[in-house]
Amino acid sequence: MHSLTVGQINVGRLKANKSKANYVKSTEAYSHIPLAHAASLVGFLARLKVGNSSIIGRMAEQIQPVSEQGSWILSWLPSWCPTSPSQLKDAEEKMLKCVKRPFSRQHVRISNDNYLWTLAFSTHPHLGSPPSPPAQTRLPLVLLHGFGGGVGLWAQNLDCLSNSGPVYALDLLGFGRSSRPQFRSDPEGAEELFVEALEEWREKVGLEELVLLGHNLGGYLSAAYTLRYPQRVKHLLLVEPWGFPARPDNPHHSSIPVWIRAMGAVMSPFNPLAGLRLAGPLGPMLVQTIRSDFKQKYSSVFEDNTASDYIYHLNAQTPSGETAFRNMTIPYGWAKRPMLERIGQVQADIPVSFIYGSRSSIDSDSGFAFKKTRPDVEIRVIRGAGHYVFADQPDDFNQTVLQILTRTEKTGNNNTQGLRPSVDTEGPNP
Repeated sequence: MHSLTVGQINVGRLKANKSKANYVKSTEAYSHIPLAHAASLVGFLARLKVGNSSIIGRMAEQIQPVSEQGSWILSWLPSWCPTSPSQLKDAEEKMLKCVKRPFSRQHVRISNDNYLWTLAFSTHPHLGSPPSPPAQTRLPLVLLHGFGGGVGLWAQNLDCLSNSGPVYALDLLGFGRSSRPQFRSDPEGAEELFVEALEEWREKVGLEELVLLGHNLGGYLSAAYTLRYPQRVKHLLLVEPWGFPARPDNPHHSSIPVWIRAMGAVMSPFNPLAGLRLAGPLGPMLVQTIRSDFKQKYSSVFEDNTASDYIYHLNAQTPSGETAFRNMTIPYGWAKRPMLERIGQVQADIPVSFIYGSRSSIDSDSGFAFKKTRPDVEIRVIRGAGHYVFADQPDDFNQTVLQILTRTEKTGNNNTQGLRPSVDTEGPNP
């Protein structure tokens, strides 16, 4: 294990990362930052070569000719961007080929004809493996991805985490292969739709109690769900959560170049990843170039651009959750409704744990601020990991999560009903 204790955390590194999070000077730095942070600050920095000509673009990811909400642009996007729901499905299946344990996949229907794309792993051990005693007692673990993510990003974690108990991974409403409805434009309304979709999903799957693990935006929504439905959550695990601190009055303003501040002001009405769709047929190459780190993160299971292709198809679809996220933020990527101002209302009997990467641009100040008011809060830092802790150091991440779960009080009705691994059903037009 390479996780650090609280006392071993390099405070100097955390402070230094604050300025790095605000201004990224090279594409290499993107490997340790979330998609949303990069998008809201400078967008994609593209330096692509086609033949002997060089295409140099400092493309803000928010730039587009007109708002993507316009009907004509939405009808035009499929012919401009080399993506489709079926291509996203194929890309996801390639990501999941490395998963060895049996699982089910299904669109779980919720209200308003919406559905949440779900992977479910039961308590049954892998064929040929001896039964694992904790499998009969552990509460279901529900995984929520971050902004621009999907269930396939957990590919290096699903086998290990599901070896001792049920695991569910789902695409958030508006992302991945889940429905992409129109969200309310106010931050409260957008957050409410995310949370209520998760609650309806829980009811449909049949889980009475669960352990909720969320990364990035998924961490923010996990906390929001716990505040709304505390009786359902037995442990809240926040992995590099987005949206916790309030924006400072002068958030390192001087470290951000004037042209970026001006562009941010002009482009703030547009979606964070609009530049990816504006790039059209160059989009896949753009992701492979600017976010080449994703290939490295999954190099132990894929030798090609499987991960980069998946990231592209996840985010080249019609924006929905992305639009909701934009309405929940203020420049540059700060939450309009900071979770740190509310998380103190989480019931005292619900354990809360934070997991951070030692090389991430997201520092752990929020976790420590909360720990001051709740000393029982656990904070773990994974050595050598960036923002995508679960992909950068999957083995250490998996063991850290399992260690935390073993300390979770095993009370209440341990409901393992729901989707079964023997069924592989497809939802509407997957």
